[in-house]
Amino acid sequence: MIYLCHIIIQNLEKNISNKNICSRRSFLLLSFLILLVASCNPTKYVPQNETLLDKNHIIINKEGISRGDLEPLVKQKPNKRIFGVRFHLGLYNLSNKGKEKWPHSWLRKIGEEPVIYDPFSTSKSVEQMQSYIASKGYFDSGVKDTVKTSRQKSEVTYNVDLKSPYTIRKLYYEFADTLIEQWYVFDSVNCLIMRGKPYDVDVLQAEQSRFERFIKDRGFYGFSGDHIYFRVDSTIGNRQVDIYYGVKNFMRIDNTNKITEVPHSIYKIRNIYIYPDFVPRDALEGGEAYLNSLDTILYDGYYIISPGKKPEIKYDLIIQSLYLRSGARFSVTNTEQTQSHLLALKTFRLVNIFYNEVPGSTFRPGEELELDCTIQLTLLSQQSYKVEVEGTHSDGIGGALNLVYQHKNLFRGAEMFSLKLKGAYETLSQDTIMHSVEYGAETSLRFPKFIVPFLKTEGFIKKYNPTTTLLAAYNYQKMPFYTRKMANATFGYNWNGNSYTTHIVNPLQLNIVKLDTIDPAFMEKIESSSYLAYSYRDVTILGSSYSFIYSNQTIRKSKDFWFFRFNAETSGNLLGLISNLAGLEKEEESYNLFGQPFAQYFRADMDLRYNLIINDVSSVVYRGFIGAGIPYGNSRAIPFEKQYFGGGANGIRAWQVRTLGPGSYVPDKTTFLNQTADIKLEANIEYRFKLFWILESAVFLDAGNIWSFNDNSQEGSVFRFKNVLNDIALGTGVGFRFDLDFVLIRADIGMKLRDPRLSGGDRWVLSSLPYQSSNDYFTVVFGIGYPF
Repeated sequence: MIYLCHIIIQNLEKNISNKNICSRRSFLLLSFLILLVASCNPTKYVPQNETLLDKNHIIINKEGISRGDLEPLVKQKPNKRIFGVRFHLGLYNLSNKGKEKWPHSWLRKIGEEPVIYDPFSTSKSVEQMQSYIASKGYFDSGVKDTVKTSRQKSEVTYNVDLKSPYTIRKLYYEFADTLIEQWYVFDSVNCLIMRGKPYDVDVLQAEQSRFERFIKDRGFYGFSGDHIYFRVDSTIGNRQVDIYYGVKNFMRIDNTNKITEVPHSIYKIRNIYIYPDFVPRDALEGGEAYLNSLDTILYDGYYIISPGKKPEIKYDLIIQSLYLRSGARFSVTNTEQTQSHLLALKTFRLVNIFYNEVPGSTFRPGEELELDCTIQLTLLSQQSYKVEVEGTHSDGIGGALNLVYQHKNLFRGAEMFSLKLKGAYETLSQDTIMHSVEYGAETSLRFPKFIVPFLKTEGFIKKYNPTTTLLAAYNYQKMPFYTRKMANATFGYNWNGNSYTTHIVNPLQLNIVKLDTIDPAFMEKIESSSYLAYSYRDVTILGSSYSFIYSNQTIRKSKDFWFFRFNAETSGNLLGLISNLAGLEKEEESYNLFGQPFAQYFRADMDLRYNLIINDVSSVVYRGFIGAGIPYGNSRAIPFEKQYFGGGANGIRAWQVRTLGPGSYVPDKTTFLNQTADIKLEANIEYRFKLFWILESAVFLDAGNIWSFNDNSQEGSVFRFKNVLNDIALGTGVGFRFDLDFVLIRADIGMKLRDPRLSGGDRWVLSSLPYQSSNDYFTVVFGIGYPF
């Protein structure tokens, strides 16, 4: 087999050198053969007197510490696996280490060298684990390693013998500073160290950080975590410890240049100096001359230092974002919040806040010392023009060209104005390739405050950093069988609840949709169903919406994370009430607004995702989606724009976009399929892994469908609880992704497993075999970015 690998590599080299082009199918078959054979020979480049690290095992004899806590402490990790196969090691082993030309050097670059077992790394891992479990209170517990070697491969097992942890008996205090001690007594209810709980170094460090921040927020500018210490007495017996919680005095140089211990001082802010247009380069080059060229004015208790010209940004807006004021005690939290809110205005490139002790301030017991605060603000470029090229995949795959103009400080109040001109093209692939064209304009104006008439919102602004947005847009769409115009306007708010949550409220949303032209055959299909007839018509949508977003994803991509989004919107209730009270007459069973009927419905959906990180090359993503739109009053169906669809690059990928459902309904394939409905259920599981170079791959399983809410002429399309499981479509497949850094291009090959359109009780595709061509079994969809 190894000889066969070398023969294939040699043939590949000849083909490349002779510029021969192999067929795509043959190349793929050869590639998979090579990878499979190479993966079966992991010790190819392992020296004879060495062994390959095959596996690590961690065995813990009792609960208290998990394997996940100890795995990061293992110094040496085996070669990465995908589906149990050392794929990257296989790539490396395909190369000939004696050759430097392509493809051998390339294979070694994208592959992974064999991990040679190292006894020293194992002993260091044991030491690290021993130290960790001791830090958790398991002082007399032990870790031993055993190594099993066979066929030039080694398996390392770490046996962790946990005994009962030491618990905290008493907590004693050693506060050299009585004022700090008084503050601790005031805050002792929040202390993280609890009597009777297991001893844990992480808890002690967390308490140190917590109390340090608490003290620094009370004006103790010179206080730090280094002044806090813990002494542990583990000699008292009965598997218990006593902890001595201490705070040291401040070390200060006196008038005789001797270091003396003094109590910690409280600092208050004397003056606040704000540089609203600070230029770091001019300050470095000009030095004192630059600073002397600036003018200083006293504005609302703050010293504003600027070049003297008309300010680029209103001083009131800057002051509104400050948590600092003259005469207040120093607070590290207020300082951080000030910096965060100033940056959130999105008009400053740099925000630098620092403090200086007032010259002449000397320590006197019982007296507060003074600080001067300096805030240096460096502005971003206020206006920008850019051209954006983006991939689109709403219904198929395509591209968009955007011309964007932005002004980040339109009225000198950090108002962000944006004007976008957009043109887009998408291909829609079903039985034949079709396309859609869209172009339009969008303008928005964002205010860095919460604009609510007759209400004071200063406190809300300081706490949640909200924005208010006005948006207006116009779009023209040319679809395969119809063209339409859409105009919309939105007034809404956005604010962050905390580090992980975002709220979006749009009290006013206005959408006007008008069909221009429609294909006669498509019109005939629409008129055959009252549901479709009400979906495809001119409509006015006037309503409100709310969205809640939660995500605990951090910059560290090695950590598992959740994503949750809830959307709810309603339309037409106010217009319906006014129409009823005014006694207006209906036209064609509907009240009209602007000469066309208005929609009345309620729509809500939830999207939940969990990303499980396995290692640095693989992860599993779970997703669930449920949504429903209920028409009532002035509507028999929710507008087409608000309906759900199945299939496509971001749904059940074994079906092309908008070809699945609703329910078990069997559509007429002679026309372009555009299946939409009011209810959607979907679940997805995707295993993602990196292959080599820019290539990633995935294996997925998708399930779900869409349904109508009201009865219509489409048989089997209405949602019935008893039929839900029978109507579920199931698909699986494999995907390939090309990560180009600035964009990720995706191609997914889906295979139908269960088709709700099949008649009879058994709707499994492989057992029914009703299809006429492979296109009915397999679907290729293209997308931009990950599906979810």
